[in-house]
Amino acid sequence: MEQQNGCVFCQVDLKPGQNVILENEHCMFLQLDEVMQKGSQLEGSGLIVPKKHRKTAFDLSADEWQATYALLHEVKKYINENHGPQGYNLGWNCGEVAGQHIFHAHFHVIPRYNDEPLAGKGIRYLFKGDENKRENAEG
Repeated sequence: MEQQNGCVFCQVDLKPGQNVILENEHCMFLQLDEVMQKGSQLEGSGLIVPKKHRKTAFDLSADEWQATYALLHEVKKYINENHGPQGYNLGWNCGEVAGQHIFHAHFHVIPRYNDEPLAGKGIRYLFKGDENKRENAEG
């Protein structure tokens, strides 16, 4: 496997408390210890990452995309059985300006719960708020 030294997704043991929960030939689902706590802000959430070092989702092979799709369905079943969320947010951050901080592609799987203060507020909520309006926006 192509790996990059110092990458916490290439070398999972570099990040304490990071666990491989599920995997297939091309990718793995990682969770941190703290997301296992019932009622925590990111309860049950995790990341699907390719085993080969790929900078962004745009660099994935067709096989890696298919493996991500297949693993996502296994992950959903696992999270549903262990945490019982009422919804999900899913997403990739590609590039620094988009919020990517670790430059190894990773797909966020974030369960959502009815008892959250922002239940019903999806990812668009971040983009529709006045605090995120661009200075040069027209209209």
